[in-house]
Amino acid sequence: MKQNITTTEYNVVERNGQLKFTLNTEKIIPEDAPVRLTDAQLEKLDYRRLYSAFSSKGRNPVTDPRVLFKVLAYANEIHIYSNRQIVDACENRIDMIWLLDGEPVPDQSTIARFKQRCASEIEDLFYQYTRLLEEQGETDHEAVFIDGTKIESRAGRYTFCWRGSVEKNLEKVKQAVLARTGLKTLRGLQKRLQNTKPAELVSGKGKHKSPEQREWEELESFRQRWEQYVEALEIMGEGRNSYSKTDPDATFVRMKEDHMRNGQLKPAYNVQIAVNSEYITGIEVFSNRTDYGTMEPFLRQLKKKHGKKYRKVTADAGYESLDNYLYLEENGQISFIKPQNHDTKETRKYRSQIGRAENMTYDADADTYICAMGRKLVMCRASKDKYSKHDIIVSHYRCEDCTGCPRRAECCKAADPDKPKELRIRKQYEQKRAVSEANIMTEEGILLRLCRSIQVEGAFGLLKNDFGFRRFLTRGKRNVRTELFLLGMGFNLKKLWKKQQAGRLKTHLSVLDSA
Repeated sequence: MKQNITTTEYNVVERNGQLKFTLNTEKIIPEDAPVRLTDAQLEKLDYRRLYSAFSSKGRNPVTDPRVLFKVLAYANEIHIYSNRQIVDACENRIDMIWLLDGEPVPDQSTIARFKQRCASEIEDLFYQYTRLLEEQGETDHEAVFIDGTKIESRAGRYTFCWRGSVEKNLEKVKQAVLARTGLKTLRGLQKRLQNTKPAELVSGKGKHKSPEQREWEELESFRQRWEQYVEALEIMGEGRNSYSKTDPDATFVRMKEDHMRNGQLKPAYNVQIAVNSEYITGIEVFSNRTDYGTMEPFLRQLKKKHGKKYRKVTADAGYESLDNYLYLEENGQISFIKPQNHDTKETRKYRSQIGRAENMTYDADADTYICAMGRKLVMCRASKDKYSKHDIIVSHYRCEDCTGCPRRAECCKAADPDKPKELRIRKQYEQKRAVSEANIMTEEGILLRLCRSIQVEGAFGLLKNDFGFRRFLTRGKRNVRTELFLLGMGFNLKKLWKKQQAGRLKTHLSVLDSA
């Protein structure tokens, strides 16, 4: 028999014949507390997929999965990330005790298993909440602001593996094997070792190795190194030049937070977020060092998760590439990408560089460029752009004669004094760049660029400074993504509460005060 006697601040509970006093958290928690809004919002989500992740045969958490997810989301909202700190908060913080709603306090192992076991379900709940925000009128699919930042991995900072070193050592091993056996492939070396393995291998003090065993062991060491180098190149793939041995998904990059001021490279992930109406509506993690290669897969992911696409895409100059321009055009999305030369082309230094095609006169009828000295550069050949996924033609223009030109040193950087000036022009790229340039210079484009700097860069500023999230607590892209989806959930819940308190619900674009 269980009987509750409610007082102002305590509940008197009778269990097993004993009276216990428990805090009446319902009376202590203010009506406008963030935890109440969090509980109400997360109660609207569909948890059937989360519950299906736990079978009757598996080890289920003591705490109800729905309540445990709420606890993790709210913990990120109040800037608590480690499992140990979450357990401590569940035991001592009134708001966390209220959110548990009588469920047992989870231990560290329970939280860790939950995050690992329900990674895809946590991602699903994050995107469920982004759809809920749109249903509530908080977000829309009109404009999206995209940006990326590097967040340090938990991997060791000196566990690097570099592509240059791997390729150099691999070539040395191949040459050594070729000189000793005449074999050119790893498979051939493996077969050779299988067929020539001595019947008995001796080792240890007082043992004499035969010449055959010594030769076999030397080739075996080459085989192991060869396989190791091949595996390292497979881990890096085509787009990376390094990885961490303790976290192969992390790439060594130059961080903005360089405390030693020595340009040290650190293992990190390239985190991309999409922001709409000040809420984070999409998150993805990449191993790329740069941003321009992340836009297309990120937008595809957003379209898949949201079931629809954003009409306008706003990003900074780091995302400018012809592939991105073509992708947006093919998908009917308007590009508001800032060209890389947008700020510099109006400077005096840029305009004085007579060797640039932008500072030459172009004759469209004759398809020629005219340099500062009046000499013509005519098209001499065409090639394919090897850096693009599309069949992009690069036009090569060459000056008819640079002999005796008094400004050749300013115009041409070729070391050979007899080599004429050449230009490499991607006409399709210049056309798409001009369209995006025109878009960002409109009144709407100026407003979107302003909102981008406020919303998406402001989101990263809040996550790193206010939320204090500067380094991942786990290793591996799968675990890192789970951390980010919980962080994004906490960010959105806190943003909703802040906008509610400020009376700014259902506002989308940031507008500066006229004062």
